[in-house]
Amino acid sequence: MTPHDHKNNKSHWEDVKALLYALILALTIRTLWLQPFHIPSGSMIPSLLIGDNLFVYKPAYGFSRYSIPFGGTIPYFSGRILGAEPKLGEVVVFRPVMDPDTDFIKRAVGLPGDRVQMKDGLLYINDVQCPVKPDGECVVVNDDKTELRAAQYIETLPNGLEHLIIKQDPFGEGKYDNTPVYTVPEGHYFMVGDNRDGSNDSRAQGIVAFVPYENLVGRASFIFFSTGGHIALWELWKWPFSANYNRIGKAIH
Repeated sequence: MTPHDHKNNKSHWEDVKALLYALILALTIRTLWLQPFHIPSGSMIPSLLIGDNLFVYKPAYGFSRYSIPFGGTIPYFSGRILGAEPKLGEVVVFRPVMDPDTDFIKRAVGLPGDRVQMKDGLLYINDVQCPVKPDGECVVVNDDKTELRAAQYIETLPNGLEHLIIKQDPFGEGKYDNTPVYTVPEGHYFMVGDNRDGSNDSRAQGIVAFVPYENLVGRASFIFFSTGGHIALWELWKWPFSANYNRIGKAIH
């Protein structure tokens, strides 16, 4: 081997090491701090739109096996480390028991011990109706790539948190507009989408049901980019015509 060959081999090895270090750093950040998340469906319209790309803040609720890649398949450990509980109204990324390999994102409207019910499309928490007031019309891209027009409202939770919801069907006529009383078990949470007629959530007990504390991944933090509708993040040439630049940096609440 000539000195030139030795120098080239050393240079290649340095490149490989740099790549490995970068991958380890990226995996560590994703596991312990911020995880990117893409919104593929309209269940959280109008708070989150199809094409939004956001960061999930991992330390918010501590860490469980679901904080780690492939945690739905590999039981790294049980329980939570450095655990903290969600607050009412926070937007949470989690893994449902029925589909532990898939990330879902919904709003926490029921804490352990709470009684949650829908009556004529209105949310009741511990027998208290959450007030809603009209807030115009929401016009966005829907799951099937068509235009969605729906009445928009401001809903106020018992802790004073205000957030937007939409109703595609009149109050009382939606699929989940009238439900039994759900008493949230200890160590579990009740999650609902802001698109009240376009979300399978804890109201669908056979699909999502109550969410165990261990299955929480993190709290939705802020939008770092929005491609606008059904546009992939890598389709750079489409950004100038579709991206929602005004959503960049928007906090999620």
